[in-house]
Amino acid sequence: MSWNEVVQTVTPYIVKIETPDGYGTGFLCLYNENQNLCGIATAYHVVRDAEDWQQPIRILHHDSTTSTFLKEGHRVIRYNARNDSAVILIDRGELGFPEQPLPLLPTDTVLNVGSEVGWLGFPSITPNTLCFFSGNISAWWEASHTYLIDGVAISGVSGGPVLCVTNAQPQIVGTISAYRAGEVSGATTPGLAFAQDVSHLHDVASGILSIEEEIRQQQQTQEQPPIPTPPTEHPN
Repeated sequence: MSWNEVVQTVTPYIVKIETPDGYGTGFLCLYNENQNLCGIATAYHVVRDAEDWQQPIRILHHDSTTSTFLKEGHRVIRYNARNDSAVILIDRGELGFPEQPLPLLPTDTVLNVGSEVGWLGFPSITPNTLCFFSGNISAWWEASHTYLIDGVAISGVSGGPVLCVTNAQPQIVGTISAYRAGEVSGATTPGLAFAQDVSHLHDVASGILSIEEEIRQQQQTQEQPPIPTPPTEHPN
């Protein structure tokens, strides 16, 4: 499977995530059983301020050009701040996602050094253009569940899917988190891209039933009318 074929296969899963402070990239990573609830994976720092300050988020599905505007009460964000991973859980609505999410790399599998991977996102130099990048695994950082990759990750690509090809099919390896350039005597030199693994995505998927119940309770609380205040009685 060529990288061009991978891009064509994966593009329908990609979204742009806009917040009042900026934007990042995300992708469909899970459904609940009846597929009315979907999970969108991204880097936690993409949505951190919106979550902390209860700000709105706009999800734009790149392939269908559909979008949804989410106030704080219309989504649930499950995140792991230490690993810079997040999943935004929302009603599927009219977003034009495929019927099945892409497979995630098993949690007990780590790619070998030298393995080729690719990733997709919306770089800030051309923010409305979905771009493809590729590189090789330089190292696995066990302490933070991070892949170090010999490749470029431009601002705006954070949260984009990192992919490998297994059995002629693309598989999600992780999410782009950061790019750290090298510095020698004050000059900026090429660096490494950082990609978080999919362990947090697996954790959210395995707990989706309890999350659904939490969302239902949250919606019921919002839909309940305010308790009327009894009239004040005045003595005659």
